[in-house]
Amino acid sequence: MSETEHTMKHHKRPMAGYQPRNFLWQVSDDHKVATITLIRPDRKNPLTFDSYAELRDLFRALVYATDIKVVVITGAGGNFCSGGDVHEIIGPLTRMSMPELLDFTRMTGDLVKAMRACPQPIVAAVDGVCAGAGAMVALASDMRLGTPAAKTAFLFTRVGLAGADMGACSLLPRMIGQGRASELLYTGRAMSSEEGSAWGFFNALHSSEDLASAAARLAAQIAAGPTFAHGVTKKLLHQEWNMGVDEAIEAEAEAQAICMATQDFHRAYHAFVAKQKPVFEGN
Repeated sequence: MSETEHTMKHHKRPMAGYQPRNFLWQVSDDHKVATITLIRPDRKNPLTFDSYAELRDLFRALVYATDIKVVVITGAGGNFCSGGDVHEIIGPLTRMSMPELLDFTRMTGDLVKAMRACPQPIVAAVDGVCAGAGAMVALASDMRLGTPAAKTAFLFTRVGLAGADMGACSLLPRMIGQGRASELLYTGRAMSSEEGSAWGFFNALHSSEDLASAAARLAAQIAAGPTFAHGVTKKLLHQEWNMGVDEAIEAEAEAQAICMATQDFHRAYHAFVAKQKPVFEGN
């Protein structure tokens, strides 16, 4: 084994047994779907310095996971996430120097970068309050399921800050359109679930009682697909924002040729010939 191969094998590892400190981590029986549940429901599941950092590190580590194929992120107690904790984050920020403030804002942005860079599709299951950094975590996910009670607010202006936070000015216009994003980022008002559904922020709405099972079904459906190819799809969905059409078509030609060399492509062909449903193994 070469040194490079040894290094790669050293980094690759299962993550079903991960033990979080600041949120819950539950893994499906087949070890393919992991669910992150933000906790502290008495405060609507706010983020702290520690939970920001741990979430960032977890999504970075998922790049090397050998078992987890899809991630669901949700909140406890009927709410998703109320954003940065007023007492544990906002208050201390008012006493920090500029370099310390920049360290913090870069860390929060790194969470979004890590979510976009991990190969696993991420499904956000959003109920109730979804505000500030919580709204950005939902936005950074690949798909969002909501409920009629979901209220999503990019409320940075409410605390005297720019609407430009954690990539909001890049991600939100692409999701719901420039004009709609501008209104939400300038006013800080909550987007209703009906608006979120009509504008394409939510893929679907479910009752609060059915939200978890709907997210689990969607995650399981995706996890049963060709994992390597899903990772390629996610990468190109992200990278092609910065490409012209010709460059995008070339990137997809190269990506698809790579996927054609996988065993899952061959499995799908042989299953089709045999009139069977393919069983993908992610390689």
